[in-house]
Amino acid sequence: MRLVTALLCVVLLTSSSSHAFSPLQPQPEQQQQRSSQRPSTTVIVEEQTDAVTESVVSSLERQRVESILPLTEAEINARLAMQMERLQAKDRTSTFLSKQDLQIVYEDEDLIIVDKPTGVLSVPGKIVNPSMAQSVFDAVGCEMGRMDMMVVHRLGMDTSGLMVFAKTMDALRGMNEVFRTRAIERKYEALVCGHVESDAGIINLPLMRDYEFPPFMRVSTENHQRALLDLDPEQLRLPKILDLPKDSLTKYKVLAREDLNGLPVTRVALTSLSGRTHQLNVHLAAFGHPIVGDATYGIDGDAASNGGLTKEERDELVPNPSCASDELQRRIARTANGKMSCIHAKSLKFFHPTLQEEIAFVADAPF
Repeated sequence: MRLVTALLCVVLLTSSSSHAFSPLQPQPEQQQQRSSQRPSTTVIVEEQTDAVTESVVSSLERQRVESILPLTEAEINARLAMQMERLQAKDRTSTFLSKQDLQIVYEDEDLIIVDKPTGVLSVPGKIVNPSMAQSVFDAVGCEMGRMDMMVVHRLGMDTSGLMVFAKTMDALRGMNEVFRTRAIERKYEALVCGHVESDAGIINLPLMRDYEFPPFMRVSTENHQRALLDLDPEQLRLPKILDLPKDSLTKYKVLAREDLNGLPVTRVALTSLSGRTHQLNVHLAAFGHPIVGDATYGIDGDAASNGGLTKEERDELVPNPSCASDELQRRIARTANGKMSCIHAKSLKFFHPTLQEEIAFVADAPF
């Protein structure tokens, strides 16, 4: 007797022969569409005999299920509190920029675009710290009369590069729409550990909040989703930990294979096709080529190394023979100790909301 078996597979493993990383290829239109539901399941229908079906399911269970010791809400909250203290201490080191320090790339009546240096917060946060937004507001002001009303988007404190601020309400509304609909082309440049073998490719790995290292991000797997099943959101200080995993796509292109004090590194151009929190950092770490100087997602950083993946998971989900070994990553980390994180928002291109014309800007990376 034959039967039709529907096997549910995590998006990371959409088929037994597919991987989350692939060399750059044209993407079908349907692949660009994102489901608003849980992005991690695809149904594969196959005809099997009873015996073969049981064998397949048993094999999948053995491969997918590993013993993960779940954390309690109290344990997660304690880890979050400890990490937040560290992050707040780091925020207090944010560099103050005077008007003379600002690197203004473009300015008109509605917008101002600046080149943010690394080590500067985009916004002050709950505890007022020096920030890019405050420096821009103090320098040029805005018709809304409030610093926070100028903010269109953010960059991480360790990320340098182009930032857009609105000076008028019309510009703010227009730029919010530009970012909401992703009608903007943003490219980054990074220096990563090791020599990336493929000249171009796409990393396709869903992301989730990391309950083991909150409030950071990690690659989502079925096992780690299962570890969240018994948690009560009302008892968590960060309920976002229970959010569904989000589809995340990163496109990369090798610009140059270089060396840093005799150690192999690669300069890459990056495009985030989904714009998730810390996406570039997590994806590159999971790919085996973490960003040079990344003290959070790099080897032995504050977050889970390798994007939160075990060696076995990395080999299966993002097979990459050229990935930087842990020893190489540590040697590069020692060499880069105390230096900037080598990730830079290099270019912007979008339709100006009030001038009604396309504008584009480039700022060279400082590394």
